[in-house]
Amino acid sequence: MSTAPLVQIHVPSMLRDACGGQSRLPLEASTVRGALASIEERFPALYRSVCHETGAVRRHVNLFVNMHHIRDLQGIDTPLRLGDVIAILPAVSGG
Repeated sequence: MSTAPLVQIHVPSMLRDACGGQSRLPLEASTVRGALASIEERFPALYRSVCHETGAVRRHVNLFVNMHHIRDLQGIDTPLRLGDVIAILPAVSGG
């Protein structure tokens, strides 16, 4: 039995093809790093859209835990609690 809390990953529409069209992915993880590892195992294409092969979050991707950017928290080592929501938000640019 896992002791990691159940959290939700919010997947933006542009990345949903990489996870079977799902908008929310429930998973157990105690840190953002753990959530990313779970995504890598279950949805490798989604993981590659979010992280480099080194495991670092891509520069053009922002990750938020409950509306707080992980860079303002503890980065990918940010702890998670039951019910937390991680939002994946690719940067938008244009001209």
